[in-house]
Amino acid sequence: MRSHSSVVGAEQKVTQQSKTLERFLQYLRPYRKDIPIAITLVSIGAITQSVGPFLIGWSIDNLIAQGNVRGLFLMLGILVLIYILGIAAIREQIMRIGWIMQGLLAQLRQDIFLKIQSLPVSFFDRSEAGDLMSRLLNDVNTVNQAFGQTVAQMLGNLLSLFAIIIAMFAINWKLALLSNFVVPLMIFTTGFFSQWARKKFRVTRETIGELSTKLEEGITSVREAQAFNRIDLNIREFALLNAANRDANIQAVAITSAFLPSIDFLNTLATGAVLAYGGYLAVTGAATVGVVTAFLIYVQQFFRPIQILSQFYTQAQSAIAGLERIFLLLDEPAELQDALNAQEMPQIKGEVKFENVSFGYNPNQLVLKQVNLQAQPGETIALVGPTGAGKTTIINLILRFYDVSDGAVKIDNIDVKGVTQASLRRQMGIVLQDNILFSGTVAENIAFGCPNATQADIEAAAQLANVHEFITSLSEGYMTQLGERGAPLSQGQRQLVSIARAVLINPRILILDEATSSIDTRTEALVQDAIARLLKGRTSFVIAHRLSTVTKADQVLVIQQGEIVERGTHQELIAKQGIYANLYALQLGANSTR
Repeated sequence: MRSHSSVVGAEQKVTQQSKTLERFLQYLRPYRKDIPIAITLVSIGAITQSVGPFLIGWSIDNLIAQGNVRGLFLMLGILVLIYILGIAAIREQIMRIGWIMQGLLAQLRQDIFLKIQSLPVSFFDRSEAGDLMSRLLNDVNTVNQAFGQTVAQMLGNLLSLFAIIIAMFAINWKLALLSNFVVPLMIFTTGFFSQWARKKFRVTRETIGELSTKLEEGITSVREAQAFNRIDLNIREFALLNAANRDANIQAVAITSAFLPSIDFLNTLATGAVLAYGGYLAVTGAATVGVVTAFLIYVQQFFRPIQILSQFYTQAQSAIAGLERIFLLLDEPAELQDALNAQEMPQIKGEVKFENVSFGYNPNQLVLKQVNLQAQPGETIALVGPTGAGKTTIINLILRFYDVSDGAVKIDNIDVKGVTQASLRRQMGIVLQDNILFSGTVAENIAFGCPNATQADIEAAAQLANVHEFITSLSEGYMTQLGERGAPLSQGQRQLVSIARAVLINPRILILDEATSSIDTRTEALVQDAIARLLKGRTSFVIAHRLSTVTKADQVLVIQQGEIVERGTHQELIAKQGIYANLYALQLGANSTR
């Protein structure tokens, strides 16, 4: 006897499944006008299939037995017309329901992508790109396989089943009861296998997500893997995940392979029972040969829908497991939302204030502690300090990728929490150490933040970023197609294109995060010149480990362990002979020994 907790657990699973399916069906709302047409077509197909055996049995008793050849040919003509009508209705229903389901699934993919794009940066700190891709592609594809065209077949077979049952009882209720005696056994068998399969299919969805993550990591980090001689270890780790996914799928397939023969056995059992008892009724004169013949056809038709419905129910377990993962993502709370009364950020002048700002990615561990800073419009603020000191966190708070734990970040004396994120970031530009370029033309990459820019605007931005001459030297100029992450451009060339991207949106506040590292000396000179032009008239925050690049900054802030320990101009901090002066001397000495 099962314990109370196991019963409650089973009830909760059923309730969760019901909620998942109910939510999935909400995607049908845009197709309310199409659904009645589809159901009508399904009904026509079901009726035509159920009428056929009845007419065949009637023809045996009333036409063939009487030698009525003319009537037999007339009946054949009627049967042909009925089946043609049924085929046309089934074809149209499959097309219409398929169109509905594909539209539904397209909207589901759109919702997933929209959710991913709108989630805060903090979500991606704890999530894996491969798993998110798996939900968008693999899980939706599983739903497509289960519901895409099977729904049309399921509805058709469900109505056919009802029509067949009505016809069977109308012809001979005794044979009808005999034919249906295996239905409870089928329901029990389906319930038993589906509960077993549901667990296995949930495991397959989880393992394919882990596998996708490992695959994505293996593709994007292949250079590092080769450089660190880690290929064999990566292959072994992938093989373990691949084997786990294989085993999960094999177990799920094993359940399905055991389920279908069980249904076939019950089908054969019912057919044998009808044949034996129907034959007895025919011999004793209690039923005609035509009735028995019609019943044998009905029995075959009766179990075919049950087989399809049972198979669909099993496949649906995998789809529901995928839907559960999808809806978990869609229900992910938007931790960083605009306030209900959020206003549009007015034209930014460029004053930035941190007022007693504290922040921690983990509530129990602060990264910034009571930070105060002020940048006047047009000033360049350099942030220096060791890795992990909190420099990038300051940048993240200005862009409002995160909200402060305490204190306030203000721009032009307006708390960034009180304005919409879009209107805030629209007036900011960012150039990172490892800027991402996208598959597309060079012009499209420059216009990434300003897709309506004219060609003249794009070229003007490229000229200001010192990259126009290089672009025009390419085979197709600005229309040159770039590959993933900007291949085949070099790091420096990608950096110049990124600067042009920032120039084009004409930001009032500019973020530069290690923008001149990892590039050669000649390209660095071009980048430095482009950055100098970009900084003019803009408030800018520059993170740099090369202290020689921030000597002209209006303020240099030295960050250590989440606090500003020194501040001033380059000359003031050198004269102070403190932390900054020591760092600068160390770098100057290191450079002189090269």
